[in-house]
Amino acid sequence: MADLIRSVDYYYIQTPNKPGEAARALKALEAEGVNLLAFSGFPSGRKAQLDFIPADSQQFVKAARKARLKLSPRKSGFLIQGEDRVGAIADSLGRLADAGINVTAVDAVSSGEGRFGAILWVKPADRKRAAKALGV
Repeated sequence: MADLIRSVDYYYIQTPNKPGEAARALKALEAEGVNLLAFSGFPSGRKAQLDFIPADSQQFVKAARKARLKLSPRKSGFLIQGEDRVGAIADSLGRLADAGINVTAVDAVSSGEGRFGAILWVKPADRKRAAKALGV
């Protein structure tokens, strides 16, 4: 079975880099029934950046505003899901490399039961060419 690759919206917030900040944001979204396709957090200078990839962007933005989360403007990335195998993410990254597109960031994980998922980002100027290279 071929991988499912789709373009997704993502948003980020900057928070203090201290215990509980990610949990607070995630619990506020959970309380509003927001489903996330992916989530990532990492230190950024003296703060932390939390990236949210929602299933429903409109619902997410509404819930985030209610929780007083200061969102970035909407950005885009690609979500890849498929059967786990040796070289699973290498296939997609190879297509981007062959098209001369640099990947800004990628997170990939085996999700168990023979499946994997990945989220990747390219520069906004490369998004359309990346979509074409990935077959989106």
